[in-house]
Amino acid sequence: MKLKQLSLFLQNEPGALTVPCRALAAAGVNIMTFSLADTQQYGILRIIVRDWEKAKAVLEDSGCLVKVTDVVAVEVLNRPGGLLAVLEVLEQAQVNVEYVYAFTVKRGDKGVLVFRFGDTEAAIKTLQAGGIHVMNDAELADRLQD
Repeated sequence: MKLKQLSLFLQNEPGALTVPCRALAAAGVNIMTFSLADTQQYGILRIIVRDWEKAKAVLEDSGCLVKVTDVVAVEVLNRPGGLLAVLEVLEQAQVNVEYVYAFTVKRGDKGVLVFRFGDTEAAIKTLQAGGIHVMNDAELADRLQD
């Protein structure tokens, strides 16, 4: 149920994002989803790929500093209040959300959000107990095939 996310620190300058993308493309690694946040000095690129171990090795070989983090993908109804329903379950159990970003595809009336929690195991148990579908990496990969 936990997914591995790769986080890279990038200089906030032209071409910095190209380096990891070029390395992954050359190695045949497809980025399933990503998020890029910035500050004045650097950016944090967060990516999810099918073969995170290969991607990590490729990125490190290209000079990138890579951190592996556990995240959770959650199916969310794509309608007003869909995210709120998930957040209320987490709030009730006092589970902290560190950050969240959207997965790039949806199916039918459901989208996917990627969450980072302080306590991933507690979050997964809380979400499942609240009737919220926590996805695994195979389900995410299947979304890309539809």
